Amino acid sequence: MTAPTTIPVVRSLPTPGSYPCGLTWFDGLLWHSDQDAGRIWAIHPGYGEVVRELECDRVRADLTHHDGVLCQVGGRPKRIVLVDPRTGEALGTKPVDPPSGRLCGTEASAEGVWMCLREPAVVQLRDFGTMTVRREIPVEGSPSGLTAVNHTVVYGDFEAGLVRAVDTRTGLITGTARVEGAPTGMAWDGYSLWYCDFRARRLKAIRLDDVLR
Repeated sequence: MTAPTTIPVVRSLPTPGSYPCGLTWFDGLLWHSDQDAGRIWAIHPGYGEVVRELECDRVRADLTHHDGVLCQVGGRPKRIVLVDPRTGEALGTKPVDPPSGRLCGTEASAEGVWMCLREPAVVQLRDFGTMTVRREIPVEGSPSGLTAVNHTVVYGDFEAGLVRAVDTRTGLITGTARVEGAPTGMAWDGYSLWYCDFRARRLKAIRLDDVLR
């Protein structure tokens, strides 16, 4: 089998903190969370300036949004922490059963909320209201964050430095690409895939077609 080649980065922005983990696209901005800083920042995708800073001391992994509210993977055991994007106020939590530290990625979509978990590595579709599992897909590697694009879930494999794409209808891997650094949180802005490069402390954009090639 031919080893995947490193695909090009089309945009790169610095992160405000040193432990980048969560990323989502919401209201025209990149929302990014950092575990060590205990912060969520809204970052303008053009020049990388921080336009909003929220305190969230329970940050532990990926970030998404649903119905106008930020949804941060946080706490011990991990759960979904609901955060007001205007004030940073914690509005409540949603348990992800069974309680554990396996949850590492999340992205809300029209179908429900997609999640990736480690050991064993799976991608799950859950109902947002009840958090019950509607579908589970075994996947490869060590997932670290994910996003959803139509019928494709794309997740980062932190340990291997790869990005993998899964067809949610068949459960098959449809693309694997090597990326710069170590990917954690991921987001889709409608044109590009963004990921947190943990080692470089940057947000980097790549093309979906390069992953699926």
